[in-house]
Amino acid sequence: MKLNRKSIFLILSITLSALGMSLIDGFIQLPYLYKSIFKITLFSVVPMGYFVRYKDEYSHLKKLFIPKKSDLKIALLLGVSVYAVIFLAYVLLKDHIELASIRDALTGDVGVTAHNFIYVAIYISLINSLLEEFFFRGFAFLILKENTGRLFAYVFSALLFALYHVGMTSGWFHWSIYLLAMTGLFAGGCIFNYLNEKTGTIYPSWLVHMFANFAINTVGFILFGFI
Repeated sequence: MKLNRKSIFLILSITLSALGMSLIDGFIQLPYLYKSIFKITLFSVVPMGYFVRYKDEYSHLKKLFIPKKSDLKIALLLGVSVYAVIFLAYVLLKDHIELASIRDALTGDVGVTAHNFIYVAIYISLINSLLEEFFFRGFAFLILKENTGRLFAYVFSALLFALYHVGMTSGWFHWSIYLLAMTGLFAGGCIFNYLNEKTGTIYPSWLVHMFANFAINTVGFILFGFI
C-alpha cells in the first residue's frame, strides 16, 4: 500500500483524535459534560478540518448522510439482535463483574449519578453514537478506504474503535473479560464497516450502534437502581 501526503494526514488525524479521546476518558478526571465537549471537538471538528483542507473529498462527505430505507430495515433487525446479545452477555457475566465498582467509578470519576443518568443515557444513545459512527465508520473507514485501501481501512478503523474504548473502561473488568470485550468491539467494528460499505452511508451502523447503547444503558439503569 502506497501512502501519499493526504493519506498520511488522514491516518494521523484519526489516530491522534481517537487515542487522545481515549486518554481523556481514562486518565483525566473531568466532569462528563467537559469530556463530551472534548469528544464533539475531536470527532467532528477534526474531521471537518480535513474536508476543509481537502475540498475534493467533500463529495464523499455528503454521501455519508444519504439514507436508504431498505438498508435501514435490515439494520433495525440487526440492532434488536445486538441488544439481545449484549443484555444476555450481561446476565451471564454479571457475577464476574464488580458492578458496584463500576457505578462508583462513574460517579467518582465523571460525575454520573442516578440524578443525571437519564440525560447521559439519552446523549450516549443518540448523540454519542452518531459522533462515533461519523468518526470511525465515516471518516476512519469510508473516507480512509478511498485513500488507502479496503483491507487496511477495515482493520485500522475496527482496531482503533476497540482501542478507543480501553480508556473509558479502564479498571472496570478482569483482563479476561477485557479481552472478550475488545474482541467483540473489533468484530463489531468490522460488521459496522460492512453495513456502511454496502450503502455508502453511516445510517445503518448508527442504528445498530444505538441499540447496542440501549442495551448498555439498560445495564446502567440496573446499576443505579431504576430497574
